[in-house]
Amino acid sequence: MSRYLYIILFLFIIIGCSKKKTTYKPIDSNSDSLAIYFDLANDEKLATSDRQLYAKKAFLTVVNQTNDSMHRVNLLRVANRYYNMGDMGEFEKSVRVLLKQSLAAKDTTYIAKSYSYLGDYYGGIMMPDSAYMYYFKAEKSFLLLNDAYNLGRTRLNKAGLQYNQSDYSGSEIAVFNVIRGINGIEAKELLFESYNLLGLIYSELEEFDKAIEYNDKAYASIDNAVISGIFQAKSMSLNNTGLVYQRMKNHRKAIYYFEQGLNQKDLLIGNPSTYATLLDNIAYSKFKLNEFNEIPELFYKSLKIRDSLDLQNGKITSLLHLSEFYAYKKDTLKALQFSNEALKTAQISKNPRNFLSPLKQLAVLEPKRAAEYTKEYLRLNDSLQKIERSMGNKFTRIEYETDKIKGEYSDLEVKNRNLVYVFSGLIIFGMFLYIIKAQKTKTRELLYKQQQQKANEDIYNLMINQQNAIDANRVEEKKRVAQELHDGVLGRMFGVRMNLDSLNRFNDDMAIEQRNAYITELKNIEQDIREISHDLNREKSELINNFVAIVDNLFEEQRKTFASKLISNIDSSIKWDLLSNAIKINVFRIIQESIQNINKYANAKTITVELKKIKGDLRLIVKDDGIGFNTKLKKKGIGVQNMISRTKECKGEFNIKSKQGEGTEITITVPIEKQIPS
Repeated sequence: MSRYLYIILFLFIIIGCSKKKTTYKPIDSNSDSLAIYFDLANDEKLATSDRQLYAKKAFLTVVNQTNDSMHRVNLLRVANRYYNMGDMGEFEKSVRVLLKQSLAAKDTTYIAKSYSYLGDYYGGIMMPDSAYMYYFKAEKSFLLLNDAYNLGRTRLNKAGLQYNQSDYSGSEIAVFNVIRGINGIEAKELLFESYNLLGLIYSELEEFDKAIEYNDKAYASIDNAVISGIFQAKSMSLNNTGLVYQRMKNHRKAIYYFEQGLNQKDLLIGNPSTYATLLDNIAYSKFKLNEFNEIPELFYKSLKIRDSLDLQNGKITSLLHLSEFYAYKKDTLKALQFSNEALKTAQISKNPRNFLSPLKQLAVLEPKRAAEYTKEYLRLNDSLQKIERSMGNKFTRIEYETDKIKGEYSDLEVKNRNLVYVFSGLIIFGMFLYIIKAQKTKTRELLYKQQQQKANEDIYNLMINQQNAIDANRVEEKKRVAQELHDGVLGRMFGVRMNLDSLNRFNDDMAIEQRNAYITELKNIEQDIREISHDLNREKSELINNFVAIVDNLFEEQRKTFASKLISNIDSSIKWDLLSNAIKINVFRIIQESIQNINKYANAKTITVELKKIKGDLRLIVKDDGIGFNTKLKKKGIGVQNMISRTKECKGEFNIKSKQGEGTEITITVPIEKQIPS
């Protein structure tokens, strides 16, 4: 029974600290705001379904906000609204979102609060191992934040879990850690709860003198301005002291404390559950003193309140007390009725421990089935003890990890304090070495770039020389063609002209036939001249610039070697002879590297290469329709790194766009306004 009272105290104080009374405000289209949703979700005058609706609206509004500090504050407020109305499912959902956002933002404060709230959630649904794990995580975070108050609250929650699992020694240690940790800060409610829990622990251990001592300390720690208005702390403290005397079978003194608690102002309105508990405890002690003047009315009154609040643990206690009372009165029928009802309520509660007292009572009331009830009682009790021992071991392991972390942290502090000067000297020495090494690396890098630039220029010059040799051969070919034109075509034209002149004096059929033959010969000569002219024009366009010829050779080689279609477009307005060799060789290498990468990896059907002059810039675009890749996930290979490096050498900009299944596009923009006049 005392354990149940602590659970009620533990949960209601947390809820009470977060509740906020508001006045109803109707929603309309002009006032559809987050602040109003928060107010209405906390308005106890509204139906729970309406409050849940406003909380959901608030959540949907907040979840779409940018993940900043205000966003996380609002998520916390949403979680509090759901907790206040007892909607644990939505409470857990909103806390999970808060944790995800806090981790993304690396916000340690709200990470710690999220863990603490998840501990509350799992504690509320009776999963103590999960609750303890999240409280443990919260404790580590609050330690890092040096947040003494929230650290104390988290440790107190852990102590409550240990108490509920019958780990009284572990709970006792945890509570004293709380008291030491909050020393020197304003945390009167934590001090009250700590003393109150110590009173419950010592009562379970049957160290009744200590239990009374700490219950008295709990009562003395209550500050009227801070605590008394929070769910009647004085009434609960007086009730716990009365329970100690009840267990000591000093029922007269127990009744005194119960009545003092019952006389607190507005208890029925402020905390009806504690009011019902005090009524039941007074009735039970009076029953033990054989004072029946208000019995069983007090039992029934307490049961009615507990039933209206759906307090299943409290209902079981009231039903068992009524069963015990009617058994004493020899009314076995009613005694069995209440015991069986207590057993049914235990089944609804889904808490195995609640079965023990009804089974024990039924074994007394039904001697014929006593063996059956006793066997089930022993089986269930053994099972619960194993579970509690197992849970205690889990708690111990977590505590061990905590102590280990704390010990390592302390050792590190000592080592850091002793070695701080040594580390400082090493850091200074290391920085000195780093500067020297960095300078040497920078010098080597500069020399390497100079050598690379010279090598590039040498390669380009070799290519130019090769192209010049080709051009020289073409010039020789042109001379030969010119000679043939002069000696062959012109000679033929001269002969035809002379013959036509001589035929002008004749007009017979033979002369006409000969003139037609010479006209046909002129046509043939005209066709020969046209073909030679076309060949010369094509060569002229190809030889506008050696760089263009080199690039065209690269394209032609690509077309001969690979199956993919290559489309090229070189802007004729670009004055290549005015550009530096460094720019031309780097652009050529980038084109070469791009096409090579496409051939290796892209599996493309079409490749497009464009060289344009756009305002004062040279723009190179290389596109393919290949398989593409995710530029965010895939690490840049050495080929792409080289392209980026060459672009930087030209003081240009490199951009690559690609999507899986949609191909790749590389764009290089190099400023050339200084090299090419506008």
